[in-house]
Amino acid sequence: MRPPIPSAPAAAAPLRPRADGIWFELFGAAPRAGRPALFVDRDGVLVEDCHYLRRAEDVALLDGAAAALAEANRLDMPVIVVTNQAGVGRGYYDWPAFAAVNRRMLDGLAAGGARVDAVVACPFHADGVGRYRQAGHPMRKPRPGMLLLAGRALAVDFAASLVVGDQLSDLRAGQAAGLRRGVHVLSGHGAQGRAAAARFASAAFAVELVGGIGDAAVLRALQQQGGAG
Repeated sequence: MRPPIPSAPAAAAPLRPRADGIWFELFGAAPRAGRPALFVDRDGVLVEDCHYLRRAEDVALLDGAAAALAEANRLDMPVIVVTNQAGVGRGYYDWPAFAAVNRRMLDGLAAGGARVDAVVACPFHADGVGRYRQAGHPMRKPRPGMLLLAGRALAVDFAASLVVGDQLSDLRAGQAAGLRRGVHVLSGHGAQGRAAAARFASAAFAVELVGGIGDAAVLRALQQQGGAG
């Protein structure tokens, strides 16, 4: 287990989602319009998957996460974190806890020289509580709603963008949003879904199989996509 990320001073994040129940944050000035984006899952890709990560003190960045995002920043690719948060929907933790976890992650990435441009989170789930009990919500991956919401807000080039995730649902969401390329990592739930991810590759949607977000293949993919927009 990697040591947790030290706390760093930061502005408080908003503690409530939008009226439609979706968490959507934009940070700082918008990147240049028309650029390819990096869409990236959170748990198991950027940070260790603790099975319903709910405490800021448990946040630990995975090796190479900051370096990969910093490379996307250098290439002028908006970095968009898209994360299913069934733990909120099921009542295991609340939005303030989610915000605290996110802030710790963002602080750790910033300490490594990386910036995130947007975070989108969907709490809806078939086993959710109250308003969050909904199967097949259009914002929940593998549906593309979160990618479309943030990507349109930042005016990205979807076809030239890249999605990185540890589950088939990440790749399916990317393809449904109009992306043509995805990266599947072995970290998080990646080992269980590797065979399905490999089968998902097609002429219309390329899939690269890597160990983790810090792999050199991810940096090469970013450089290739970053030069496409």
